Amino acid sequence: MKTSDSKQYKMANKIPVGISACLVGDPVRFNGGHSRSSFCDTQLSAYFDYQKFCPEMAAGFGSPRPTLRLEGNPEQPRMVFSKNSQTDVSKVFMRASEPYIETLSHLDGYIVMKKSPSCGMERIKVYQENGHPHMQRSAGLFTKALQERYPLLPIEEDGRLNDPKLRENFILRVFTHHDFRHSVGENATMKDLIAFHSRYKYLVMAHSYPMYKALGKMLSGQDPRPIRELRHGYFEALMKALSKPAKRTSHCNALMHIIGYLKDSVDVSIRKEIIAVVEQYRRGEVNLATPMTLLHHYLKCYGSEYIKKQQYFMPYPAPLGIRNTV
Repeated sequence: MKTSDSKQYKMANKIPVGISACLVGDPVRFNGGHSRSSFCDTQLSAYFDYQKFCPEMAAGFGSPRPTLRLEGNPEQPRMVFSKNSQTDVSKVFMRASEPYIETLSHLDGYIVMKKSPSCGMERIKVYQENGHPHMQRSAGLFTKALQERYPLLPIEEDGRLNDPKLRENFILRVFTHHDFRHSVGENATMKDLIAFHSRYKYLVMAHSYPMYKALGKMLSGQDPRPIRELRHGYFEALMKALSKPAKRTSHCNALMHIIGYLKDSVDVSIRKEIIAVVEQYRRGEVNLATPMTLLHHYLKCYGSEYIKKQQYFMPYPAPLGIRNTV
């Protein structure tokens, strides 16, 4: 995805994203049904090229099948069929999943099925011998292995995508992950890293001002690491900075910094109007799209080329309407 195209999102290719097969309508669930997500299978599918997979079907368990659950140590649970907990099927399950996971380095995100002992991302019950679940919960075996193999990969549960802030954050991370891999690449130069960072400065600031400062320092020429190590360190820090939804106060801080670019070109009365709208957003009276749209309008007319190129204004396709909900 080239920089010149990213602002309009005229994407030549969709972004490769893994997904639990049941979420796109495949009848692979234990009861022979599916759990199709209309959001994933309609809105996101316009931008995501899904690679679907069901680890339970890959393991040969079939559909319909007896329900599975996790038992034993929450740190390292075993998978069993609920009606026959004496038979540990963990090795059979992972023997099918592990080779598949090794083929996923090209992905920029993964959407998994909630509450699944295979694919759930968190809060999965792990049962004790007495039949009661431990207080400590776990991730599904497939998702846990996926997270360990690709710790920087954006992963989210379908159920959590119903939360506007979590949905916005996941989509943001997927597009950022994709942009970095294609803009910077494995054979990055320092020039490539600096060019990427210059576009993402205010997006990072909106999530974490300390990380914004740390990433800038990393590229200041003082970091002694070879470029390949520096690239990995930067990417790791970037994805960590974006790992949680940005707070309103942090967005307001970034917006106020950007308003400064209009100081010499826009009348003070207009700047005060923009600041008043930012304050409305801070108080929760309007959504993020309101101050962003107003500010972006004036920057397109009076801002520098540098500020116009900031990914903060359009980190993902506008037709998704994501900023109308946060």
